[in-house]
Amino acid sequence: MLPAASDDGAVLVTGASSGIGDELARDFVRRGRTVILVARRAEKLQALADALGSSAHVLPADLSSAEDRAALPRRVADLGLVVDVLVNNAGLSTSGPVAESDPAAELNLVEVDVCAVVDLCSRFVPGMVARGRGAVLNVASVGAFGPLPGQAAYGAAKAFVLSYTQALGQELHGTGVTSATLCPGPVKTGFGAAAGISDADAEASLPKVMWVDAAEVARTAIDGLDAGRTVIVPGVFNRIGAAAYQALPRKLLLPILARSHPSLKKR
Repeated sequence: MLPAASDDGAVLVTGASSGIGDELARDFVRRGRTVILVARRAEKLQALADALGSSAHVLPADLSSAEDRAALPRRVADLGLVVDVLVNNAGLSTSGPVAESDPAAELNLVEVDVCAVVDLCSRFVPGMVARGRGAVLNVASVGAFGPLPGQAAYGAAKAFVLSYTQALGQELHGTGVTSATLCPGPVKTGFGAAAGISDADAEASLPKVMWVDAAEVARTAIDGLDAGRTVIVPGVFNRIGAAAYQALPRKLLLPILARSHPSLKKR
């Protein structure tokens, strides 16, 4: 559940400069929360903060940098705030076969999608436990429920986030702090294009009924977190897909996924 709003409590949202992160920040402010916006693109964060008003604070940071991550607690304290809700939304993907991958790009993915989640939870959850209030929302993907040929590192990273958050939730039982994993399906945010998958290819490879608007994903995520749900999958067809993903034998599922993935179909 979401902790009660407090004068010095804030929601820290990483990856807030676009897409789901942008919409999460907007929705939290509509619900009367103070937000701390974290991402690399300072100008985008400032534009969002200007739109949100005095409830928004900007802390530009590169989540792939251990130094930038380590500096965040001090920078939050300098604002006179504490993190009551941590939203680890920042993430990126690569695409294509591992045999043709760029090691630097793959390791950068792990740094942002995995290391940043662990790092920020380790830095902010202790304070939540000490205060007896707080919530963590870690953003994964429906790809967390099984291997993802064509985006092998991304699928594995999101599986890590799901497993890590479920274990964290059990550890937090009785502390007044909760955790949940958001597992969205396809969302039109420009995320795929950044990974080298065009919108047209992405839309062609996935049924239209699976696509969910970023604002709806954000609403569903915050409602689910407040309701105490531990795994949140927006969209009924994505929930069906996630269940099928887990139930189907891998020897049947993986060839289907490989044939349909845009980055592998062209080869």
